[in-house]
Amino acid sequence: MWHVEHARNCTCRVLDGKIFEKINKYHPMTKARSIKQTVQESYAKIAKSSGCCCGGCGCDSNEKAQKQSGQMGYSQDEISKAPQGSNLGLGCGNPTAIASLKEGEVVLDLGSGAGFDAFLASPKVGKSGKVIGVDMTDEMLEKARENAEKGSFTNVEFKKGDIEELPIEDNSIDAIISNCVINLAPNKEKVFKEAYRVLKTGGRLMVSDVVLVKPLPDEVKNDKELLVGCVSGAILKQDYLNLLKKAGFKDITIHKETPAFLEDYAVSITYSAFK
Repeated sequence: MWHVEHARNCTCRVLDGKIFEKINKYHPMTKARSIKQTVQESYAKIAKSSGCCCGGCGCDSNEKAQKQSGQMGYSQDEISKAPQGSNLGLGCGNPTAIASLKEGEVVLDLGSGAGFDAFLASPKVGKSGKVIGVDMTDEMLEKARENAEKGSFTNVEFKKGDIEELPIEDNSIDAIISNCVINLAPNKEKVFKEAYRVLKTGGRLMVSDVVLVKPLPDEVKNDKELLVGCVSGAILKQDYLNLLKKAGFKDITIHKETPAFLEDYAVSITYSAFK
């Protein structure tokens, strides 16, 4: 049980266990809906609390979120330029660091949360470019839109949507970024197929995410608090990479790999892939 309690104490995305039932025993479709509902309720709670914690891990200020972001590879300059309240310390890397965004490009942020990565992408694509954030949680969207107005980000738009069914036109995106979100999706294959669909030919996927280096013990895999903590929803690294290839992506490169919450089982990777 040590690794379960350790992960609960380390992650800033735990949720009141009363919300969870034995999701793994449900019919696959019911299970997927239940997982999404769990994620929505958790992130709504985080958005309302304006911080990275919804469960007693000691994160009670924006200072903690900034410290975590520094550890994930964001510079102090990047952190300071984003609107206050947009950095909730929810990522596991810095996908914008490898995105090589250019003036005039259209960027899509999968699971955009309060808008932190979208706001970092905004000045890189300039007034002639655009950043679209997609999130399925109303409270996060409301917070992101407030932050965009507060920071006068006129080239950033936030849309409600499921990353398994993106509200985006085919072949319309130059670059996709995402930070520790895809592991939460019940159907990761659909996520990658949708990403491939909306990218232009030659477009790129730049992602930070959590993957497994060996299978999780049942007590961790079936722990629903750790789903929201980006642990129990993760899949094996090779399976993850195979799904990318199956969707059509090529030139897949892992730029950075660091230990995740459960060091013996998971790692955070930042990678690029091209259509």
